[in-house]
Amino acid sequence: MTCVSDLQFVALAVPDLAAERKFFGETWGLVEVGEQDGRVYFAAEGRPHPYVIVLREDAERKTDLVGFSAASREDLEAIFQQVKDAGAKIIAEPGPASGPAGGWAFRFFDPDGHAIEVLCDARQREFRKLAKGEAIPEGISHVVFHSPDHAALAEFYQRALGFRLSDWIGDFMVFLRCNPAHHRLAILPGPPALNHIAFDVSSVDELMRGLARMHENSIKLSWGPGRHTAGNNTFSYFVTPNGNVVEYTSDLEEVDEDTWQVTRYEPGPTTIDQWGTGRIITGNVPHAEMAPDKGLWQVPA
Repeated sequence: MTCVSDLQFVALAVPDLAAERKFFGETWGLVEVGEQDGRVYFAAEGRPHPYVIVLREDAERKTDLVGFSAASREDLEAIFQQVKDAGAKIIAEPGPASGPAGGWAFRFFDPDGHAIEVLCDARQREFRKLAKGEAIPEGISHVVFHSPDHAALAEFYQRALGFRLSDWIGDFMVFLRCNPAHHRLAILPGPPALNHIAFDVSSVDELMRGLARMHENSIKLSWGPGRHTAGNNTFSYFVTPNGNVVEYTSDLEEVDEDTWQVTRYEPGPTTIDQWGTGRIITGNVPHAEMAPDKGLWQVPA
């Protein structure tokens, strides 16, 4: 089984491009690295991914594309065969990638209708070690989907993209990895949709400094700060001007493949937030996307 090597980017369509562009580039802490064919590309300063967020304007908010990287052209071809064998609907066979970083890519729909890209050989960025107090993302961390059959979708990602099971919370939430990070993908029950996009910051102190910056820029805290149990990562969640949920997270657990044992955690308040802080701060509520994504089964332009 050949596995994708990382989560690479999420492409979003939004009604108010100017507001979302300002949020990601000036408030959240990404750096704008290009504009092409009506799309604006953002990278994170602490990792070499050529871009982690792509924005374009549309009358409706929707998820256009979620991108994963492959380590080589050979791996990409093997993953393409796995995707076909898993019965996925192919959007585009392996060929030159779109976007400012070039590369080689293919696209398909997962069983819920999310458009997915697997990409290799894109030009990597120069990156740097973030200074103490910057409180900006090192890189993209993970995405969480809702699915009407979350267990089946998790099985698909294991068969098609080589993901490995890290943990469960009851029968409710499944965590999947494609590299040592505890999860790059997690799946919850619900209508098919993107729940949130998470970004790694370098420490819990940077998470708290980022929370303060969000407050100073009138970005409402949705839930947090707290610490999850599965993955042991800290969290604080916010809503962008166009209604996309984003997370600052730190301390995400790393997996030793030789010794890791899958745990099925008992659901409960202290499993979701082991500190208890996320639920005692007035006005904080866990986020939930309760409507199907408007981008399902749409071929990305």
